[in-house]
Amino acid sequence: MTKLQEEIDTVFPNKAPIQYEALMQMDYLDCVLNESLRLYPIAPRLERVAKKTVEINGIVIPKDCVVLVPTWTLHRDPEIWSDPEEFKPERFSKENKESIDPYTYMPFGAGPRNCIGMRFALIMIKLAMVEILQSFTFSVCDETEIPLEMDNQGLLMPKRPIKLRLEPHSNTPSNTTATSLKSPTT
Repeated sequence: MTKLQEEIDTVFPNKAPIQYEALMQMDYLDCVLNESLRLYPIAPRLERVAKKTVEINGIVIPKDCVVLVPTWTLHRDPEIWSDPEEFKPERFSKENKESIDPYTYMPFGAGPRNCIGMRFALIMIKLAMVEILQSFTFSVCDETEIPLEMDNQGLLMPKRPIKLRLEPHSNTPSNTTATSLKSPTT
């Protein structure tokens, strides 16, 4: 988190207004977001319906067959990702990103039927991350169980609340008070 806050403070010093062009040039922010989506994809699986009968590597997939792509499993496959359970944003650095097969990293799907809102979602997530991290530093509270146990029924979400401690970021006025934030429970 420190490296990301340093990038934010460098690109937008003194909580400068966020500019689209600068946001899109933030390499480490992009790495952190991509690695977060690798570890915790919004949907643990993708579903598609075969439009025609096809044969792939000797396996026949009949027309109208529902095909499941287990993104959660794919994103944590040790044959694809070294130390797959570890959070390593550098996997998505400019140097490493070129070597990632686009069909092994699919938080928004892939191909012509990927998520229509992908670009909008990525921009909004980046914007929210910068806005929040300009003002606060996060740490995990003792009540949060690490590693997280996830519920993958439908959209991916934690089984138990994630409790975080927010401290005013050093670039913010000292009159801001620390606050606790927890995830919604179902």
